[in-house]
Amino acid sequence: MSIDWALNSVLRLTTVGIILGTLLSSCTQNEVTNTSDSDKPQVVSTSTIIADLTETVGGDEIEHQGILEPGADPHVYEPVPQDSIAFEEADLIFYNGYNLEPGLIKLMNAAGVGAKKVAVGEIASPLEMEYDGQTEPDPHVWGNVENVIIMVNTIRDNLIKLSPEDQEIFTQNAAKLIQELQQLNTWITQQIATIPENQRRLVTTHDAFQYYANAYGLEITGTLIGISTEEQPSAQTVSQLADSIRKSKVPAIFAETTINPKLITTVAQEAGVKLAPTELYSDSIGAPGSEGDSYIKMLVSNTETIVNALGGKVTAFEPL
Repeated sequence: MSIDWALNSVLRLTTVGIILGTLLSSCTQNEVTNTSDSDKPQVVSTSTIIADLTETVGGDEIEHQGILEPGADPHVYEPVPQDSIAFEEADLIFYNGYNLEPGLIKLMNAAGVGAKKVAVGEIASPLEMEYDGQTEPDPHVWGNVENVIIMVNTIRDNLIKLSPEDQEIFTQNAAKLIQELQQLNTWITQQIATIPENQRRLVTTHDAFQYYANAYGLEITGTLIGISTEEQPSAQTVSQLADSIRKSKVPAIFAETTINPKLITTVAQEAGVKLAPTELYSDSIGAPGSEGDSYIKMLVSNTETIVNALGGKVTAFEPL
């Protein structure tokens, strides 16, 4: 009788142990679920430049998704179904505006998106460009680093509104980034000043460098196409640009990473001028591991390419 009682006691204790173990395991799983990334604010950015700035300011406190891949051309990007899902699930959407990314802007406005939408690039005052008798704002505002400082402030303020408990982290991240941007702004001015004055002329594939040229003392001698890369230059346009280059006696012209270099190469050959060996980053940062895989590195790479090709002398950028 005592043996049976003992066996029953052991069985009861074992059963209790299994139940307690299951309960503890369940509690642990719930704790893991409650601390998952899904609890973070969902933020979506369209362009790679805005995505880079947003990730730097937001850090680990947000769940961020960038729509465009590095190297993609926002002017001609065709949205896919996953983009609509990303917009619909977002709490906050940052986009450039000034019609930089027309396909994504159209989708965003048509998808019944409930997220707050912020045109970060439109915070900056635009340069008004005239093409075929029509005036339109130039969307390439990031060419002037001072505009990007304003954009970072806008990103910070909207992230704080979205997640007030993370205000201190967002503020610290933005302050650190702005300090580096201020150093970059000064550095670019110093580098461009080393180019002989009569050679501070820029010829690129499309008209994406007006802000950069205006801010840092360059003259846009000509471009193969206008603001949007959707344009197709005629043979007459190619010939006229080659003539303009010959007359200006620029030492080099520049291709861009997001545009097929074939036509600008033809222009260089017709004009008898060197094509810079390194392409410029225009509408997108570079792929991970490239020399332009962040906004700051993109501007550093562009400045080094321009200064070296136009006869200046580069001093390395060394942020504090």
